[in-house]
Amino acid sequence: MTVSLRYFEIHSFADPGRPHSGNPAGVVLMDNFLSDSELLGIANSNNLSETAFIVPRGEDCWHLRWFTPTVEVDLCGHATFAAGAVVLEEGLVKGRTAAFDTRSGRLAVSRDNKGDGYAMDLPIIAFEPTAKSAAIEAALGVETSPQAVFDVTRIHGARYQMWVMADEAAVRLAEPDHGRLRALETNIILTAPGDKTDFVSRFFAPTSGVDEDPVTGSAHCTLAPYWGERLDKMRLSARQIGPRPGALDVAPKGGRVTLYGHAPRYLDGRITV
Repeated sequence: MTVSLRYFEIHSFADPGRPHSGNPAGVVLMDNFLSDSELLGIANSNNLSETAFIVPRGEDCWHLRWFTPTVEVDLCGHATFAAGAVVLEEGLVKGRTAAFDTRSGRLAVSRDNKGDGYAMDLPIIAFEPTAKSAAIEAALGVETSPQAVFDVTRIHGARYQMWVMADEAAVRLAEPDHGRLRALETNIILTAPGDKTDFVSRFFAPTSGVDEDPVTGSAHCTLAPYWGERLDKMRLSARQIGPRPGALDVAPKGGRVTLYGHAPRYLDGRITV
């Protein structure tokens, strides 16, 4: 049976006024979920780092699942942000907030009261100090050694680490060997103080099917509490500075973090499967 589904591509955490920035996410509106193989096939055909599939659960609430081109994941910030922007802009939310029930619990997206963007509530992702691996350092292609290394709670099934560098240049100039990182079964958040923002980062996730993600919401669930404590600030400015950059603010509080940013629509239409 052929099914026609509404489809959107949203550029989450884009620089205001700068086209082709931020992290592209697919959003598919559905009455009911198709089979896992169909969902994975759609995500693979979209060939974006994540596609969000949402099914109504009640007033202002949806069931949300995320797929990379190769796997279903437990948390994706930028695709949740995109899904929230879609339902809010399409007039599908009667109140002020869109709620999503997910593998990571209930998440929420609302309009930002201080601007024309959106605000998203996510859980903080914990981290703890660990020793530096020479093999990972070689695979990352960094020119200087990290100031600190942390193990991060796994969210996509793979091992996660956060490497803290001395300055923005060390993050910008890194030339990772994604094949070696994949073989080491490790995804890496690379971060440092920013030249014009509180902090910058890049995120490499070859083990989850994404060599370098443009602007990663879930990574900021670890970055926000780390830099908030280090800089003693309640709201911080951030940039992800890979080949496709973007910007956001983060505000950690208790066990949660709020991410603020823009989510321009790049396209909308229908897909047929």
